[in-house]
Amino acid sequence: MKTLKPATTADAQLLTAAARGDKAAFSTLVHRYEDMVYRFSFKVCRNKEEAREALQDTFINVYRNLDSFDGRSKLSTWLYRIVTNNCLMKRRKRKLDDLLVSYDDPPLTEEGKLKHPVARWEETPADLLAKKEFQELLDKALMRLPPEYRAVFVLRDIEGNSTEETGRILNLSVEATKSRLRRARAFLREQLEPYLAISRTGRR
Repeated sequence: MKTLKPATTADAQLLTAAARGDKAAFSTLVHRYEDMVYRFSFKVCRNKEEAREALQDTFINVYRNLDSFDGRSKLSTWLYRIVTNNCLMKRRKRKLDDLLVSYDDPPLTEEGKLKHPVARWEETPADLLAKKEFQELLDKALMRLPPEYRAVFVLRDIEGNSTEETGRILNLSVEATKSRLRRARAFLREQLEPYLAISRTGRR
């Protein structure tokens, strides 16, 4: 199993200072990670207002639990876990219409656009990802995934985290993480097979 990198010395020092009441240290942490938190929140929620709420809730949770971070994993892993929990709780409280950004969007900016290309799903031909029709079908298929499976898919295949780190973030075993990812991918293949079959034959 991959060993996660511990928090950097700089992060650890800021966390220690913030836990002692240093507001400037906490502000530095927020500034350092707010883009990452917002980007991930927006990928899950696909809603600016809800992404901002998740951003605010996440750092409130961090501030209230500064003493609970043990520094053995990366700070980003802890933040991903908090964001995921916040997003899933919001999903349970009110059904969201859309939970994933379009793969066709460019990198995520402050206005909610992606800054980095989405990792390709290896079973899917790369050229299909560029087709708007296929993209719309893929987005709809992703919408049908239960939130728990969607979270694994986003963290692993879109955010690019390892299987081990995805499991750590979601408090799942490696096998459980792999199982959910396999089911998510199988579901998407099943949903997209009619389109893929047409594309392979070149007929409509």
